[in-house]
Amino acid sequence: MKLLITGAAGFIGSNFSFYWHGKYPEDRLVLLDALTYAGNYATIKPLLCQNITFEHMDITDRDGIQALFARERFDAAVNFAAESFVDRSIEYPDIFLRSNIMGAQVLMDACLAHGKIRFHQVSTDEVYGDLPLDRPDLFFTEETNLHTSSPYSASKAAADLLALAYFRTFALPVTISRCSNNYGPYQFPEKLIPKMILAALRDEPLPVYGQGRNIRDWLHVGDHCRAVELILTRGVAGEVYNVGGHNERDNLTVVKTILGLLGKPESMISFVADRAGHDLRYAIDPAKIHRALGWLPQISFEDGIRETVQWYLEHPGWWEPVLDGTYRDMK
Repeated sequence: MKLLITGAAGFIGSNFSFYWHGKYPEDRLVLLDALTYAGNYATIKPLLCQNITFEHMDITDRDGIQALFARERFDAAVNFAAESFVDRSIEYPDIFLRSNIMGAQVLMDACLAHGKIRFHQVSTDEVYGDLPLDRPDLFFTEETNLHTSSPYSASKAAADLLALAYFRTFALPVTISRCSNNYGPYQFPEKLIPKMILAALRDEPLPVYGQGRNIRDWLHVGDHCRAVELILTRGVAGEVYNVGGHNERDNLTVVKTILGLLGKPESMISFVADRAGHDLRYAIDPAKIHRALGWLPQISFEDGIRETVQWYLEHPGWWEPVLDGTYRDMK
């Protein structure tokens, strides 16, 4: 297979690139990334070889994307490329609309123009809005109404609807996955888990929004990669698949777990003003992907968070350049 992976220098895209190459070493991979602030070329540089090349390109570059598709003749494209930090979307919503909606359109137009290439759109459970804290019996399913809370989630919902429209109108073979909160190696430290790990390692206060009661369903990035592989290779065109970890934890519990693993005191926690429009609870029912493709998460939160903390302990050579900004000079 000749596969395009966009957002390949980001957190989930880079993990997926390593995963796919490990399982299908003969496949030709083109790793594409705009190398915005959250893209780290150093992450994927060890992968590059004759069969795996890197393209420094923005997915909104219509001419560049069309030329790339014409040259490479891809069999499939997986779109991980996205602006994804909710706080940043509140401050710069226009950046999210451009990248997450128009970028997806540019990619799908290229897939159409070059033989209706198989396209997978990686989305988020945030398109469903949130669930009440006092109803643990409620879960997001693929039939849950879209009810977005932030410019980020609104942009992802718009891209999902556009992908489904391309399937219906143009018969483009698209699938969509909506995942819960990912964690694991190579995650940019603006996100909760790496942010707290690195703050604790540097003996800095750990800022927690509100009272830390917001609940997330935590999915190890390795489980997510397996799910995307199954959807890409065996999923049904036009279908949406929810990918959840069955690992619900409130933010305060996650932070305390990290401190415990590092042997740090809970007095390091600093409660800060809550984020505007902060969703209360996310919880995914992954029954459909289990029935259809046999996927279930394999990594418990207890094992995954322990491995993740250990990874950051063992890889200061990756995160120190990220914190001081020198990673931007490594491409």
